[in-house]
This record gives sequence, C-alpha cells and structure tokens, in this order.
Amino acid sequence: MIEIRDLAARNLRVPSITLPPGLTAVIGLNGAGKTTLLEVCCGLLLPDAGTVLVDGLAPRETDAGWVSASSDRSLLFSRVADELASSGRFARLPPQAVDRCVLHAARLTGAAGLLDRSTRTLSGGEQSVVALAAGLAGAPTVLALDEFDGHLDRETLAGLIPVVRNSGARYVLWSTHDPAIAAGADHAIVLEGGVVAAEGGAALSLFDAWEGGAA
Repeated sequence: MIEIRDLAARNLRVPSITLPPGLTAVIGLNGAGKTTLLEVCCGLLLPDAGTVLVDGLAPRETDAGWVSASSDRSLLFSRVADELASSGRFARLPPQAVDRCVLHAARLTGAAGLLDRSTRTLSGGEQSVVALAAGLAGAPTVLALDEFDGHLDRETLAGLIPVVRNSGARYVLWSTHDPAIAAGADHAIVLEGGVVAAEGGAALSLFDAWEGGAA
C-alpha cells in the first residue's frame, strides 16, 4: 500500500489516504494538486510535513518511474536509445543488462523502431511513447503518469493502456482528464483545491458530473 498521513506539500493537504496496488486515476482541475501528489509518491518532492510510505519504505528508497505531461522538455538525451538506457546507467547496471532493459521497454511500448532516432525529430505522440518507455525501462515499483496522454491519439492510447497495466509496476498513479482511463482504473481519487474531495466510486460519480456540466 501507499500510505499517506498528515501530508502537507505546496497547496496539497491530505490527512490520511491509502492507495492500493494497481492503477489509480488521479482526477482534478488544473491546480488541484495532482502533480504534487504524484511527485511526493515518487520521491521527486519531499513534503513540508507528514509521511508517505510505499510498502513501508520512503518513496526515495523505492524504484520509481516518472512520465511528464511535457515530454518535449523532459527528454534529456539526444538519442532515443540513450534516453531509455539512462535509468540503468544511473543505477550502474552492467551494459548487457542495460541493453536488455532498453529492448524490453521499447518492444513493450512499440518504440523499438525509434531507438536510433534523435529525440528532437520525434512527433509529440512519439515523444510521449518514448517517455513512457524510459519510465518503464527501470522496472519501477511506482509509475507516475502526469497527464502524459495529452499528445496521444485515441488508437495509440488504447494500445498503451494494457501496456501500462501489464508493465509490472506495482503502483500506477495516472493523473488524467480522460474519462475512459478514469473509468477503467482500479481506484480513483478526485482532488479539489489541494484536498481529496472523493475516492473510489464517489470519485467517478463526481468526475461524471464534471463531464456532464462541461457538455
């Protein structure tokens, strides 16, 4: 379980919540605290107060993968293969192990044909796929997807949802505005103004109400 207690981080305030294994959809309007929640669960951001534990460990003691909404700004290397290899190299894995991780993640996401491409020549959708592959290459326990689906067409997204589910990540936290992803999640939470407004079935009902109002 991901256990959050007395959390304060930026505008986010969470007295207590437990996130189960599986895919959790994190829903909310812009500025609601979605990115902050994902960042503290991945260890990218230390909370101002409170605790976050992933199976009893601090997030920074847990392998995590991060996929940003802005893939064009988050890709660090000029070559796709090097981007996918970065987590293994930072972990000082042997070169052959790194190569195996790269090929597995590339094949899993359909990015194998992009390995020799420059990241600067990729389309927005290709950048998102490469960012996902890079996030999966490190075999994370926690995989955080911060609205990364915004540049994907429906067909590509539909093909990647089962990839994410079957990736081996014990926890997938997917911040999204997509009702299909929210409806297909194992768990869902809604953030409003930095607090948890609803979770589980109530979260999906609230999300449906938002969608109905927007229509």
